[in-house]
Amino acid sequence: MIRKRYPVIDPAATGANIKRLRLERGLSVRDLQEFFGFEEPQAIYKWQRGESLPSVDNLYALGTLLEVSINEILVPAAVQLKIVSEQQGETCCSPLFPAGSLRYDRLPTSLRPIYRSAVRRPRRALRRFPAQACA
Repeated sequence: MIRKRYPVIDPAATGANIKRLRLERGLSVRDLQEFFGFEEPQAIYKWQRGESLPSVDNLYALGTLLEVSINEILVPAAVQLKIVSEQQGETCCSPLFPAGSLRYDRLPTSLRPIYRSAVRRPRRALRRFPAQACA
């Protein structure tokens, strides 16, 4: 079975594309406002800034006005995957556990008693070191 990735629209790039197509046709935001029958041009500005996308009806009408297909207006988002090893290489959220320090021999000396207790008797370790375990 072939797996396709789920398509996602990039709102900012789509907005920039709408603006580019509008300018290529020599249309102003006011022209689009009148075409759509909007009382205020805010919706069009939001489309161009990528804050929102046009509805399907407005997208179809925009394609007709700009003489392009809907697919030429929409810009797919590029997939940005982070590999787990790269995420671990970034700064850690806790100074107690720097990256790569999850082995016992690499634990800070202050945490070794907590680790030993937690492995032997987990409930007792939480009673014995409650502040240090959550710090």
